[in-house]
Amino acid sequence: MITKPRRLVVLAVAALVCLAPAAGLAQVPPPQAQPQAAAPPQPPLPPTDIGPVLRALELRVVPDNVFTVVPFETYQYYIRTQASQPLTRGTWVAFDEATERSLLADFDRLIATPFVDDLRLEVLDSPYPNGVMGKHVIFFIEERKRIKIVDYQGSREVATADIETKLKEENIEVRLDSPVDDSVIRRVAGVVKELYAEKGYQFATVTPTQKAAPGGPKLVHLTFNIVQGPKVKIRDVQFDGNSNVSDGDLRAQLKINKPRGFLAFIGGGGTYQEGKYAEDAQALTAYLRDKGYVYAVVGQPQLEVVGDSDDGKTRWVRIRIPVDERDRYRVSKFTIAGNETIRTEALTPFFNKVKVGDYFDFTPIGKAREKLSELYGSFGFMDFEMYPDLKPNNINPDTGEPVADFTGTPEVEVTVRITEGVAFVLNRLTFLGNTTTRDSVIRREMRLVEGGVFNMESLKFSVRRLNQLGYFKPLESDDSVKIEKTPNAEGKVDVQLRFEEQNRNQLSFGAGVSQFEGFFGQLGFQTSNFMGRGETLSVSAQKGSRARNYQLAFSEPFLFDRPITAGIDVYSRQFIYPFQFTQQSTGGNLLFGFPAGSWSRFFIGYSFEQIEVRDVNEVYRQPGVLEGNPLLQESLLLNTGGKRTVSKVSPSISYNTVNEPIFPTDGTRLTAALDVAGLGGDTEFLRGRLEGIFYRRLTTRMSVGVRAQGEYVRPYGETTTLPIFEKLVLGGEYTIRGFDLRSVGTRDERSGLVLGGNKTLLFNAEYMINVGGPVRLVFFYDAGQVRDIGERFLWKETVFQRVAPTPPLLSDPTQFVVLTPEGQTPPTSTLEPIGTSYAFKTSMGGELRFFMPVLNVPFRLIFAYNPQRSGVFNNQLQRQPKFTFRFAVGTTF
Repeated sequence: MITKPRRLVVLAVAALVCLAPAAGLAQVPPPQAQPQAAAPPQPPLPPTDIGPVLRALELRVVPDNVFTVVPFETYQYYIRTQASQPLTRGTWVAFDEATERSLLADFDRLIATPFVDDLRLEVLDSPYPNGVMGKHVIFFIEERKRIKIVDYQGSREVATADIETKLKEENIEVRLDSPVDDSVIRRVAGVVKELYAEKGYQFATVTPTQKAAPGGPKLVHLTFNIVQGPKVKIRDVQFDGNSNVSDGDLRAQLKINKPRGFLAFIGGGGTYQEGKYAEDAQALTAYLRDKGYVYAVVGQPQLEVVGDSDDGKTRWVRIRIPVDERDRYRVSKFTIAGNETIRTEALTPFFNKVKVGDYFDFTPIGKAREKLSELYGSFGFMDFEMYPDLKPNNINPDTGEPVADFTGTPEVEVTVRITEGVAFVLNRLTFLGNTTTRDSVIRREMRLVEGGVFNMESLKFSVRRLNQLGYFKPLESDDSVKIEKTPNAEGKVDVQLRFEEQNRNQLSFGAGVSQFEGFFGQLGFQTSNFMGRGETLSVSAQKGSRARNYQLAFSEPFLFDRPITAGIDVYSRQFIYPFQFTQQSTGGNLLFGFPAGSWSRFFIGYSFEQIEVRDVNEVYRQPGVLEGNPLLQESLLLNTGGKRTVSKVSPSISYNTVNEPIFPTDGTRLTAALDVAGLGGDTEFLRGRLEGIFYRRLTTRMSVGVRAQGEYVRPYGETTTLPIFEKLVLGGEYTIRGFDLRSVGTRDERSGLVLGGNKTLLFNAEYMINVGGPVRLVFFYDAGQVRDIGERFLWKETVFQRVAPTPPLLSDPTQFVVLTPEGQTPPTSTLEPIGTSYAFKTSMGGELRFFMPVLNVPFRLIFAYNPQRSGVFNNQLQRQPKFTFRFAVGTTF
């Protein structure tokens, strides 16, 4: 008899099954004598002296009406005991203690599987005809219930998709038609609770329940019932144990678990997130150590419930954080050890802020580590490591215990220990995913050479250059750039770049609206990676209510397989300035560019353009208007048939480290450009432009961008007055977003026409938030000023209102204002002062910016508030409104 504790039932039934045929049965002869068939061979019988034998093993799934999804081969895998096999192998297995132990081991293996809920083992007697007792062993298996439906009921504060994503990250899977596993269910409930805790619901409860599901027995509907409870909000944070560092200084280091402040919608705070407290504790510890408290300890927080809101949805708490500052140490000695490749004298300047006698500070050592990592990385030492080894004078180095009765000044010896490792060379450089872009296009941007030193900084440089191309999604993740040591090769490394190409070929047609073009329709083909060669080809036709543009352009970034940029484009454009005039331009450009540094390029361009100004408003042709401003006639080309030819050479130099062309988050772009117009045309002028654009990433989702730009234009030679289209103006979504196009500039006193100036200053600032995917929320501030020849830039100006006569296009005489430097008298007595205003015209607000694959540029919804707008009229010749909403495409800078 087999005995086994827990859930094992053994039944012995004597002589239940007899497998031998019955003896002595009479055979009835046939009516006619026929040859009898040979009798089947009798199965062999076990020896009579062997004792009981294991005759058969059987598996049965109970109850009978359950459909099993587990193959029997799976169960057989866990059963190692073999029954007697006299026919195939001629073996007999004795049913002895060893066999019993083997069956019990099989039982343990089966019951431990995730698909068995209950198991019992029965042993039945099945004697042979010769009297030897056979044992028939049956495993009765009751499978676990199977999951048919899984859902999450109750709160919707955490989306089901977020729960599933988190489960995938934790390698937890609840599959349909899989057996119910209580341990997995508990883990899922824990993950859901953690997700709610991250959102501030520390008192959320998650209760799993199971109920029968339709479709058959053993099918269950698994439900996780969620009760989110009150949201935990932080009323105050206090610190216990700090005697030298104030609560305010410590509280300022908190990044996540902090009271809600005025700018909490940007920086966060206010909601308690237990799972992220470790980040706050690390920030506090780092701050204390940077102050010289080398062995400071920050403990676990204690929550004190202050009270609940009236509706019970919010629970206010006070967080108490224990802090043990311990001793504050001064540096008594500083040394560098372990460096072999670079001399100590060359490394010492990296630590010039670590001075003997000062309080110890980890920050300069951390910054030095970053710089030295770059330095060593440039020589191939990618395993470079560095850490500070501290030896305080009040701690026993052998025992680690404080020195008894220490009365001196706490000091610490700092030894920076360097582990250089091996200098690696690049063994192999491979590219994956570039199905369209040719390897040669990628390789020409790389600053790594197979067989050369593996320069980590050159790899970073190459990745940034590849991201600037815009052909691929940014190479940012570890999967995109893989660095692996070459197997069985000392000092060699393999680099693999995995690309995900963006659709840079666009066949587009459609319609839209913007403040620049008005309502427009377009048809065109554009590619920034023509035939995978990195060339740019653009064919476009666009016609709108205000603008018309036909253009054919082509550029080659590597002419003759050298880093020489060459480009050509021809165009025909027309733009209607409402109530003013129509400008039509036809021409072409040639451009060549040469590298001037790692991130710098020098360009030289030539353009030839024929420009016509027509459909001039009749008001501007009136003798009274022309007499009041002799330059108006020449600016509008009324005395030259409305046509001019502009031929100009345009050298420029650009420095560009901006990381992405469409949604940049980091980098700098500096540009200096000069236009020299004259030879081959009838318009002579010089125009210079200086522009600086800076992007900085604040967090993974937030960044800032700033542009500062100045322009200056001046006629020379036979050209005494610039045509109106060459003068400088501001306004529109590419300069000052809240103002209409060409609305900010020097205005003719009699007609109200914006003539423009010869110099401008422009400033733009953006705070960008990555909402998700291709969508950005942008807060902006724009400011600009236009001045003409003989005028200087001002901070404030006097506003004069005309009494009479009214400019021809303005029905209300009080609408028209004239601006002069503060304190200066206007040129005519028909104006009276009404106050002062800031000379810079400003606009601020927000915009929703998202990428439009059809247009291959961002689409923008802009809402602007214009605080400084005195003297500015929109394109309908009305005062510029305080608030403006408009559509646009592209980016401001």
